[in-house]
Amino acid sequence: MELVTSPRRGDRYAPLGRPGRQRRSESSAPARSEGVRTGPARPPQARTRLVRLLQRYPVSTLLLAPYLVLVLPMAVLHRNPDLGFVLRLLALALAASLLVETVLVPQGRPGRGRAVDIPGRQTFAEANSGYPKLFLVARAVAVVSIVADLVGGYAGRGSIVAQVAGAQVASPLVNVVALVSGWKYLAFALLIASFHGGQARLGSLYRWIAALLGVQVLLVFLTAISAPLVGYLTFVMAAGAICGVIRARYVLVVAVLLFLAWPTVFAVRNAIRQENGVKVASDVSAAERLRFDQQIGRASGYDAPVDLGQPGPTGYLRYGFVPRILDPGRAPLATGAAINRFLGGSDKSSFNFLTLGTVYFVDGRTGVVVFYGGWALVAGLLLRVRGAPGPLRLSLFCFVVAGPLVWLNGHPESTIAATQNTVAAAPVFLVLLLTRRSPPDRLVPPRPAGRLPVSRAGRAYW
Repeated sequence: MELVTSPRRGDRYAPLGRPGRQRRSESSAPARSEGVRTGPARPPQARTRLVRLLQRYPVSTLLLAPYLVLVLPMAVLHRNPDLGFVLRLLALALAASLLVETVLVPQGRPGRGRAVDIPGRQTFAEANSGYPKLFLVARAVAVVSIVADLVGGYAGRGSIVAQVAGAQVASPLVNVVALVSGWKYLAFALLIASFHGGQARLGSLYRWIAALLGVQVLLVFLTAISAPLVGYLTFVMAAGAICGVIRARYVLVVAVLLFLAWPTVFAVRNAIRQENGVKVASDVSAAERLRFDQQIGRASGYDAPVDLGQPGPTGYLRYGFVPRILDPGRAPLATGAAINRFLGGSDKSSFNFLTLGTVYFVDGRTGVVVFYGGWALVAGLLLRVRGAPGPLRLSLFCFVVAGPLVWLNGHPESTIAATQNTVAAAPVFLVLLLTRRSPPDRLVPPRPAGRLPVSRAGRAYW
C-alpha cells in the first residue's frame, strides 16, 4: 500500500456537509491521477486552533467552563463568603487535570494525514470511514433511544412523584427500557462518527440531534425534573465542540438562550409538580435556584471525606456491570438522598454539591485529585491513541463526558452510569465490528474532481 505523506494546504479529506468548490491548481491534477487524496481548503485557522485546544484539554475545559460562565460570577455578584473554598477546590481539580493532559499533549499531535514517519496515525475521517453501516446503525440507535425514553417517561421512570414516594417504578417495561437509557449518548457519538466518516451531512446530524434533544424537553413535562435536560444539553454542546461539529459561538448562543428561558422552565416545572401533589418551596425563585455557588460552597462546612454508607469498589462493579433487571433486589444507589439525609433533610429528596463538591465531600481532597486526574488520563487516551478515535473509542469518550464530567452530576452514580452505558452499548459495538470494512488500516478513497461536500462546522484536525 502506498503511504501518503503529509498533505499541503488543501490536500485534506473533508466529511459531508454543505457543497463547496474545490480549489484546483496545476499541481493538484497529477497528484489526483497518482491516487493521492485531495480535498477542499481548511477551515479558518482560529477555529482549527480552538478545536485542537479543546481536544488536548477536554477535561480541564469541561471542568472550568461552567464555573467561569455561571458559578463564579454568581458567587462574586452575591459576595458569597465561601468563594475562597470554591476557588481552592476548583484549582486543585484543575491542577490534576491540566498536569495529566499536558503530559499527554506530545502523544496527541494533530495528524495531517498518513505520515511516513508516523505509521498507523489516523485522521478523524480515516478512523471512521471503514464502517459502511455506521450511519444506519446510528439512526437505529437514535430511534430506539427516543422510543425507550418516551416509554419510560410515560411509565413514570425518573419522575418526581416516584422520587418523593421513595419507590422505584415496578413496571417490567421500565426495567427493560432502562437497559438502553444510555443510548442517547451512544446515538450522538455514532452520528458524529458518521459525519466525519463521510456518511452523514451536517444538516442530517443537526436534525437527529434536535430530535434527541426534543425528547429530553418532553421528558421535563412528563417527569417534572429539569436536571436531565440540562445535563444532556451540556453533554451535546461539550462533546460536539470537542469533536468539531458544533462551533463555539453556537455553544454561547445556547447558553444565553437557556439562561433566558430558565424562569419559564422553572415555572412550568413547579406547576407540574403542584398538579401531581408535590410540595414546592415558594420561597425559592428561579434566580435563587441558579445559585450553584451556594450549593457547592455548602460542602465547606464539613470535614471531608464523609462516610455515607455507600458501597465500596466491589459494590460499584455490581451496580455497573449487572443490569437491575437481573439483580432486582439490590438497594438503589442514591448518594443525593444520603447527602440530604446527612444534612438533616428527608430521604425522599435529593441534594448534591455539584460533581466537584460531591467528590470532595465523599472522597476528600485526595479523591478530587484522583478523580479529575484519572478521568483526564482516560479521556486523553481515548482521544489520542493512534490518532483520532473511531466510533467505538468516540462512544466511550462520550460516555465519560456524559457521566463523570458533566458538572452537576452526582458521584459515584455518574461513574457507574458510564460503566453501565458501556455494557449496554456492547451489542452495537459488536454490530459495528462485524460490518467493518477490512483491512482496518486503509487510505480514505479519493474524491472525484469537481464540487466537493465541505463541512460548515469545520473538522477536528488530529
